Amino acid sequence: MSPFVKYTLARLGMFAAIMVVLVLLPLPITLVVKVMVALLISLVLSFFLLKKMRDEMSDYIAGSVQRRQAEKDKLRAALAGEDEDTPPAGKPATPADPSAEKPTDGPQTV
Repeated sequence: MSPFVKYTLARLGMFAAIMVVLVLLPLPITLVVKVMVALLISLVLSFFLLKKMRDEMSDYIAGSVQRRQAEKDKLRAALAGEDEDTPPAGKPATPADPSAEKPTDGPQTV
């Protein structure tokens, strides 16, 4: 199960548990007010109690965004006709042997 689904279900479960407690309490307030209070309490509690799950979810989403960006870049390179050995436009090619590209000032002694 993805971290997004786990976090969402945990938030909904927390809200439902608090809502059941508030409905069972004999308070002289309307159901709408009890729902709003349950939302507020579950929001505050989930901020502290579900921190680890929230961090896992954000890492999962960030990884998904990075994978999609890599796939997008690969597709753009393929559509532009660039080989994997050819660097993208605007980026200089790195030589295989850096000493082969150095200019010499005079004759070389062997």
